[in-house]
Amino acid sequence: MSFMPLSDNVSLMKNASFVSVRLARQDEAACLPDIERSAAQSFRAFPALAWLADGACLPLATHLASVWAGTCWVAVTSEQERPLGFLTAERQAESLHILEMSVRAEAQGHGAGRALLTAACQAARQAGLRRVTLTTCRDVPWNAPFYRKMGFTILEQFPPGSGLQSLLEEEEASGFPPGTRCAMQRILV
Repeated sequence: MSFMPLSDNVSLMKNASFVSVRLARQDEAACLPDIERSAAQSFRAFPALAWLADGACLPLATHLASVWAGTCWVAVTSEQERPLGFLTAERQAESLHILEMSVRAEAQGHGAGRALLTAACQAARQAGLRRVTLTTCRDVPWNAPFYRKMGFTILEQFPPGSGLQSLLEEEEASGFPPGTRCAMQRILV
């Protein structure tokens, strides 16, 4: 099932520049890994996570599948249509699961992440989904603490069929220090 586009773009204003969110277009998928690499440079400030700055990005095929499913959003400014951030997700049973949300390093802190997350949650609610889920770092300020401000809670038990426990185990196996990752959800209904 694909998501219907939002009736209005989600917009925030900061420093007289509008950040709007819309569904990503197929031709934009190729630029999303570059945005993810730029955003990951912030992890250099955390020695245990600095490897993420040079790590692998979400595969292009995953972005394209999300674009086709209507579960990939981009943030753009009023001055230019080129994406400065994105949120790529997939539907999993009654949930929208966020695979990756990234904002270019130079655009961070100006509301793009908040706008992307708001758009995804609105679309999931409109599609009748019960929750939005994700995995993230517990103690990185723009990770779990940010999502808590946006209405997410850390999960101690996982929704049936969500695969969140397995995902956390895979993330630790790929290099995250044990206990540094968590699964979170925002209930929509």
